[in-house]
Amino acid sequence: MRSDFTPEILHADIGSHPLAYATAGQGTPLLFIHGSLCDLRYWKYQMPPLARCYQTYSVSLRHHWPERWNGDGDDFSLEQHVDDMAAFLARVGGDRAAHVVGHSRGGRVAFELARRHPALVRSLVLADPGLSISDEEDRRGDFRMHAMEAIRAGDVEGGLALFIDTVTGPDTWRRMVPWFKDMVVDNANTLLGQGREPGYRLKESAARTMDKPVLLIGGALSPAPYPAILDILQNLLPNVRRVDIPGSSHGMNLGNPRAFNHAVLDFLAACEHATACA
Repeated sequence: MRSDFTPEILHADIGSHPLAYATAGQGTPLLFIHGSLCDLRYWKYQMPPLARCYQTYSVSLRHHWPERWNGDGDDFSLEQHVDDMAAFLARVGGDRAAHVVGHSRGGRVAFELARRHPALVRSLVLADPGLSISDEEDRRGDFRMHAMEAIRAGDVEGGLALFIDTVTGPDTWRRMVPWFKDMVVDNANTLLGQGREPGYRLKESAARTMDKPVLLIGGALSPAPYPAILDILQNLLPNVRRVDIPGSSHGMNLGNPRAFNHAVLDFLAACEHATACA
């Protein structure tokens, strides 16, 4: 799927920090939350198609492009990003709860947003989310720390290649399309912020008591630990569907956008129908 989506970049004043975002369409709000080393451009293949049915918003998390951040400060954290997304939705959505789509680390932000601010969230789509339950799922070692050390030492490309190839699969960095590689380079310093974050583990009780409908999306070729995480979440979440996107790894919304978009639209339509019939 090709896309000529070149969004107008807007800025939302949420009080503590302006957030860059793009929007399209009208109707029920649909918020996209990107993962590590990405920004609002990550959802270029989702924004136009889904805007036919929803008011779509793609937001760059605090300190991501177009902001140029040097990695200093103590306001890069899961908690801060969750609070920012809550403030953003309250500003743009008014009294309308939003469907929320999160990928990888963005899935973690999306889940915590729904848990801490339930009135703002209508449903969740979690694509290979970073929601580990135990250390047994993730045996990749300290690759984030090693990537961060390389970036600090000036080997930006080496650090990014280590991170991307570990998360998505061997040789991914070399094979990346230019626009995606440029986006990752633009956000390289956000790894410095991630390196200071405390470890995250999802409590079983938080999963079992999630009262929002959830769609889990995995890449059929996604590396460990993502398939195991999805297996566990599928057994814990009380109102859940699961779809695996064929022929795609961790970035399944880019690798097979037609299948990804169809899965999301089918799930959201079911959520809308259930709400209308309630």
